[in-house]
Amino acid sequence: MKDFFARSLQTTIIFLVVGGILALALGGYFGSASTWFDNSVVSAQTWVSTRYLAIQDFLTTPRDAVTLRQRNVELESEVSRLQTQIIELQQQITETQILAALVDFSHANPESTYKAAAVIGRDPSPFLHYIIINRGSNDGIRRGMPVVTNQGLVGRVDAVIADAARVQLVTDPASAVNVRLQNAKTDAILIGSVTGDLALDMISQDATIEQGDVVLTSGLGGDYPPDLLVGQVLNVRKRDYELFQQASIQSVVDFARLEIVLVITNFRPVDISPLVPATTP
Repeated sequence: MKDFFARSLQTTIIFLVVGGILALALGGYFGSASTWFDNSVVSAQTWVSTRYLAIQDFLTTPRDAVTLRQRNVELESEVSRLQTQIIELQQQITETQILAALVDFSHANPESTYKAAAVIGRDPSPFLHYIIINRGSNDGIRRGMPVVTNQGLVGRVDAVIADAARVQLVTDPASAVNVRLQNAKTDAILIGSVTGDLALDMISQDATIEQGDVVLTSGLGGDYPPDLLVGQVLNVRKRDYELFQQASIQSVVDFARLEIVLVITNFRPVDISPLVPATTP
């Protein structure tokens, strides 16, 4: 009987407490307490979240740095590969343009037969002006054959092996080419120099030469075919007490940038030296 009474009393007290709490809540008495509680919970969550993110950043930053470095290396490698491809494409475009120009030149000059050759070497001596091409006797190249580009005269083959040949440039100090001035209608000799500059010698004093006059091969001497373009007159030196005039020449060929040349294979030089009268001392 006592136990029943005690349980009933507890139940009644609980109901009264719960009812009182509900009544206070419905009356708005717990508003400030609820706000304080919510703010406390939010502050606690913010503090925990901030510390968690800081710890997460501390733990993941080294890994991210390694990943970024690896990615940077990959991107640099990709950039280098693309730059190489760009250079190769530019070279291919340049070679294609050169070959197209040479083809046009050969079509415009059908009287000659040409063999295209790539420049694979240059004479290292500052006193000699030679290039090495990748065509030789196996390709029908012979000593003395003229070498040109679509711009004009380059030189002639000086020595040949099976798969390569050496070309003496017209700028070489030992080079001498018989030429004519188109406007002045007079002959001269084109000579090279150690510096690579070109000059005309043995010009008649009676000839009228002007700046810009076109210089072509004359065909005299049998070393070159006629009418190959050489260059233009830059300036003239004429002195009354000298037997001949002289002139400096601007070549139409950029010898420093030679990449592909044409060898005129159907021209055979003629050695006329046995026909030249010997001079008596």
